[in-house]
Amino acid sequence: MQILGFNKTTLLDYPEHVASTIFTGGCNFRCPFCQNGDLVLNPGSIEGEDENKVLAYLKKHKNMLDGVCITGGEPTLQHDLYDFITRIKALGLMVKLDTNGYNPAALKKLIDDKLVDYVAMDIKNSKEKYAMTTGVADLDINIIDKSVEILLSGSTHYEFRTTVVKELHTMDDFKKIGEWIKGAPSYFLQCYRDSDRVISPGFTAYGKGELESFRELLLKYIPCVELRGLD
Repeated sequence: MQILGFNKTTLLDYPEHVASTIFTGGCNFRCPFCQNGDLVLNPGSIEGEDENKVLAYLKKHKNMLDGVCITGGEPTLQHDLYDFITRIKALGLMVKLDTNGYNPAALKKLIDDKLVDYVAMDIKNSKEKYAMTTGVADLDINIIDKSVEILLSGSTHYEFRTTVVKELHTMDDFKKIGEWIKGAPSYFLQCYRDSDRVISPGFTAYGKGELESFRELLLKYIPCVELRGLD
């Protein structure tokens, strides 16, 4: 298992739980606003963590932790993700998986085998603008749609979330997203933040009032819509 970052304790990454966060390397998307540019573009340049040492830490501290968040990069690219999560679950810890949804087969197997307790899936944009937003010209939106359908089936706890970028998202996009994921229990709008770690720095964020307008629109389709990342 390629582990390129390990945050031993977080109160933010796994809603309402104390968790450790594991960062994997590599991604099949190239979202220009991605905050983990090195993990996506240069995973080979990052010194990895020893898998057994990470698991040993989790075992030693399992009574202090509720679970583990596995994020990236894109975790489902890891060929041994299933086995790694199996070892975490054997410790009695819950697992939250962050994913871009471009590997529905892996997602479904993890859910069906009850290896994930919570899934956070990114919705990058409306279907029409997905390829542009992800930086993948030949993206197959039907693959994303399969993952959306898997989560909407309600087989595990989940959330959808979108990092909102002024240059990429409009009110019409959120109307289309709302219609697409209607039936989801919750949807989070994450305020974009520019930094040196972004793949293509220079994008800008909407203000709180504009984000609230998107939220009001989305509440027509989804019962719980919340904002994240505001000062």
